[in-house]
Amino acid sequence: MIKFIDEAKIWVKAGDGGNGCVAFRREKYIPKGGPSGGNGGKGGDVIFRVKKDIHTLIDFHYRQHFKADKGRNGEGSNKEGKSGENLVIPVPVGTIISEIQDGNEVFLADLSKDKMEYIVAKGGVGGKGNASFKSSVNQAPRKATPGEKGEDKRLKLELKLLADVGIVGYPNSGKSTLISKVSSAKPKIADYPFTTLSPNLGVVNLGDFRSFVVADIPGLIEKASEGKGLGHKFLRHIERTKVLIHIIDLSVSDAVERYYNIRKELEKYSKNLYEKAEIIVGNKIDLEEAKENVKSLQKTFSEVYVISALTNQGVKELMEAVWRKVNEYRDKSDDGEI
Repeated sequence: MIKFIDEAKIWVKAGDGGNGCVAFRREKYIPKGGPSGGNGGKGGDVIFRVKKDIHTLIDFHYRQHFKADKGRNGEGSNKEGKSGENLVIPVPVGTIISEIQDGNEVFLADLSKDKMEYIVAKGGVGGKGNASFKSSVNQAPRKATPGEKGEDKRLKLELKLLADVGIVGYPNSGKSTLISKVSSAKPKIADYPFTTLSPNLGVVNLGDFRSFVVADIPGLIEKASEGKGLGHKFLRHIERTKVLIHIIDLSVSDAVERYYNIRKELEKYSKNLYEKAEIIVGNKIDLEEAKENVKSLQKTFSEVYVISALTNQGVKELMEAVWRKVNEYRDKSDDGEI
């Protein structure tokens, strides 16, 4: 099983430009030929390119230093140095690139579509050969310039999952069970908090060409917006979703209170996240202790879906409702409304 890596720090260095050349024509019958030193070649750029087949940043866990080729030096006979090869680094869809400057992170790019490219470090320009300095007052210049240094940067890469639907809720509320029932995703499931230590992505296929991508986000707790528990590490993954499924564990005594606790954390973290369309779901209706909480939930919220992810009770109706909501937001997006 591939380990999910959603954050990495790396160093990149673009190629230096090649040096210019000092040379003179040495041809038969031309004893004092003019300057013929060529310019140096340009250094290679460092380029990030999105590749849809990559799903994590795990490769950067094993390699953190990347250097593009240098430009070649200029030569006599006005030969320009060959440019250095660009270094193309593949990254997954949803990669955010920031530069680390004096301990601060400066946003550079958000690579949200397949095949998108971003030049993160530009190669140095090649130096000028002495042929470039010939003039009416200096017919035989012996001057050439060195190539410019390529840019180097320390970067932070972050991955934001791209899913239509994000499932949120307290740890052990049934998120992983639900995604395992409605998609082909196979998350680790056990009856204790923080079983899910990385996001799980699954495709829900309802037939008739109706499908959407759902992300099971690790359980949130109070002060998650401040980084407590798994905190910021996973809240960012639901920022791109269109719809939230908020699962409430009906078997606990403070079910409704837990709902509001999570809502507070979403609001603290991001107003945009807080205002996303939300479908409220009460889970574990198959347990006897959940029966009393169902009444409380239905009194508190005007629209709520009650299910048992374990036994599939109410799950099909829930997925149909989610599809309608997702489709509604896709249409708005296509029309430019959001």
